Amino acid sequence: MSFKRADRVSVAIKKEVGLLLTQGVKDPGIHFVTVTTVDMAEDLRNAVIYVSVMGTEEDRQETMKGLERAKGYIRKELGSRLQLRYTPEIHFRLDESLDHSIKIRTILNEIKPTDEPKNED
Repeated sequence: MSFKRADRVSVAIKKEVGLLLTQGVKDPGIHFVTVTTVDMAEDLRNAVIYVSVMGTEEDRQETMKGLERAKGYIRKELGSRLQLRYTPEIHFRLDESLDHSIKIRTILNEIKPTDEPKNED
């Protein structure tokens, strides 16, 4: 089974953007960001980068604004680090799947019975 080129580029972008966010971007508005997934278009012209942000809703909004400010720098760095004909346009999206799973777990824990039923012979 062979990977499509878009999948390989997606993995490379995820790695490089993760490094840039921890080492390269100096924006104080960006807080505790993790790149979760990168979706590439088949023509490699667009990349949607999903990020998870730890903190309050205010921290998340501030971080997303910081990522939008840093988008040009990140794209320029991707262009110099990756050997691609075209550097893809990047779009950041907030990945809320972790929050969704925590909410589901909380609900399930609330409806879970506290006492085990007793077997009476």
